[in-house]
Amino acid sequence: MKILSLIFLLSLMACSSEKAEEYDLIITNVNLIDGTGSEIRKGVNVYIKENTIESINSDRVEQKRNTIDGSNKYLIPGLFDSHVHISNYQDEFPKLIHFGVTSIFVPGGKIATNDYYSQMRDLSSQDSIPAPRIYYTSQIFTVEGKHPSYANSSGVWRNGENIYFISDTVQIEQLVKEVNLEPIQGIKLVIEDGVQPPFSERIEQNIINKINDEALKNETRVFAHISDNVELKMALDAGISNFVHFTGVDIDSLRDKRLLEQIREMNVSWVTTLMLDKSMIYPNHPEWVSSELLEIYDPENFKNLTNLLFKARAAESIQYYKDNYSFENPTLKEIIKFQVDDMKMLIEIGVNMVSGTDSGNPFILPGYSIHEEMQLLELGGMDRMKIIEMTTRNAAKMLNISDKLGTIEVGKLADFLLLNKNPLESISNTLSIHSVYKNGKKQTRITN
Repeated sequence: MKILSLIFLLSLMACSSEKAEEYDLIITNVNLIDGTGSEIRKGVNVYIKENTIESINSDRVEQKRNTIDGSNKYLIPGLFDSHVHISNYQDEFPKLIHFGVTSIFVPGGKIATNDYYSQMRDLSSQDSIPAPRIYYTSQIFTVEGKHPSYANSSGVWRNGENIYFISDTVQIEQLVKEVNLEPIQGIKLVIEDGVQPPFSERIEQNIINKINDEALKNETRVFAHISDNVELKMALDAGISNFVHFTGVDIDSLRDKRLLEQIREMNVSWVTTLMLDKSMIYPNHPEWVSSELLEIYDPENFKNLTNLLFKARAAESIQYYKDNYSFENPTLKEIIKFQVDDMKMLIEIGVNMVSGTDSGNPFILPGYSIHEEMQLLELGGMDRMKIIEMTTRNAAKMLNISDKLGTIEVGKLADFLLLNKNPLESISNTLSIHSVYKNGKKQTRITN
């Protein structure tokens, strides 16, 4: 009888040992900010099996191998930059991972051909070489002679390769079917009339309507590039509810009641891109370029800080805010705050605000600038927990991948950052990165 009891006890111990050793990774005793907007959970354990979060609890951890002590550290979901233009993915992907950006959204661009998308997709599908997950739109839909090709003197825009010129509504049906054969998130449509005078004419409303109608028929959607209230109204009138820029829009709660009501009725997702404003005045602030940035990025990224053309653009930007917003001497906070106030108003009526930078433009850096974007949101008065949501959960919602990414919850893919400091005390603490994980595997960061 004693022998049988001993055998039974040893069997239980063996089973317990096997159970204790079944996880590929456990982060123990960590402070969890899960991206859902829930309060921070202190001293929890996060269990990873293969590439998935299997459990989150406060139980005693028996497993000894593959455990990381998360004491005094903070776990947040991997960051999304939801407006990225890639020019050299071999160089830029490791920088994105270094700064904790585990997923990106690419809304077209000068080199966004199907072949280049395919190359980026192949690299992003693995997690041994540092590379974020990549989601993207079709190539740009526009009309020849309009933005962004209206100043196409360098010939960078090639119809049928990185852009589609719509000549009439008849071709739209087939073109939408063609681009939808690729694994796109939707169609990129540029409605904007240009970034500086002389402006082009905006795309005709009937073309905008037809593109969105055909997108819906093909079970996809349109991501609209807009730059003011007029273009916002044109997109909304067509039934479009995804916008890849906020900069340039200025919504007044009294003046724009009908516009707000229209927005309220639609399931709108809207990418911030406040970095466009900051990038314009970078030449006025060389102190923004830290020694760390010079170690991570090629100094060529900053050579235009002293360029007379870029200094002139900075002066024009400041003058614009003086003329249009009665700022006597516009500070970065003044430039940002009224826009963040608008964003907070939109969040209150149900808009899904999403963080994005428009990296690929001068002084907007792949990886680092999503942290600048978050800091701008904080500067403008956005709640820090909300900022984390905008850069994680909300992005996944916009991309229709909330079932697997965006938050740290059981059943989700294990993309997360381990931070040394609390981002709820200062959003700049998202830069205190201890380690980056994608699919539950620690990613290689850049060393100097």
